[in-house]
Amino acid sequence: MIILKIGGSILTEKDSAKPEVNFDNLNRVAKEIKDALYSDNFSHDLSDGLVFVHGAGSFGHPPAKKHKIGQPFKDEEYLDKRIGFAEIQNEVKKLNSIICDVFIQHGIPCVAIPPSAFVTTHNKRVYDFNLNLIKEYIKEGFVPVIYGDVVLDKDIKMAVISGDQVIQYIAKFLKSDRIVLGTDVDGVYTKNPKTHDDAVHIDKVSSIEDIESLESTTNVDVTGGMVGKVKELLELADLGIESEIIDANEVGAISKALQGMEVRGTKISKN
Repeated sequence: MIILKIGGSILTEKDSAKPEVNFDNLNRVAKEIKDALYSDNFSHDLSDGLVFVHGAGSFGHPPAKKHKIGQPFKDEEYLDKRIGFAEIQNEVKKLNSIICDVFIQHGIPCVAIPPSAFVTTHNKRVYDFNLNLIKEYIKEGFVPVIYGDVVLDKDIKMAVISGDQVIQYIAKFLKSDRIVLGTDVDGVYTKNPKTHDDAVHIDKVSSIEDIESLESTTNVDVTGGMVGKVKELLELADLGIESEIIDANEVGAISKALQGMEVRGTKISKN
């Protein structure tokens, strides 16, 4: 099984003051997934499993930041927090619906699965995650589409669950073969390559020591930056699950990565 995660910075105009989809990228991503699924290098039988996970981008991050979901609050603030939770949940659901519409138009048999309906956390970490429905959809040849969302939390009432946490849990308990993480940079660098000309690309990360001193390669948002993503993926590497971080803005990179072809990026592996 392959898990493909595409960040919200690719699928939305993340810095937009209002929720806005990047339809050029979304249509290209959908086409590349379809091309990979039905290429000679990829099984035509989807029962082996492809799971698509996407970030919240400009639909989820601004309201999550505005309502400070995941931060402590007083009892008298609970109503406002619930309204904020509902707003965020509704916005990311809208994005997910748009993505699924485009996937269906491109012939991808996708099905939306919102984490807020079946995931709970404890102090921002996954506490309960029912995978049975996801397993059944994969078995029947569907492509589950899951995303960053807000969920109920046993300790702090409500929290943001990132697509990266979703990836980690699914990969671990459904025994994923590999993960492809599409971001707006072609892997991990020693410094932010957008602001430092002397940033050096790192081809492979095998341990936490490889990244402890690195600056984040992307702006830190409510779900964390690149370093946080790599830490999640390193935990999976300990289980033998290899990941690669690629530039999803590069035309053809997603299709090639899904087919196991060489793509410039950073591999996260213990081997």
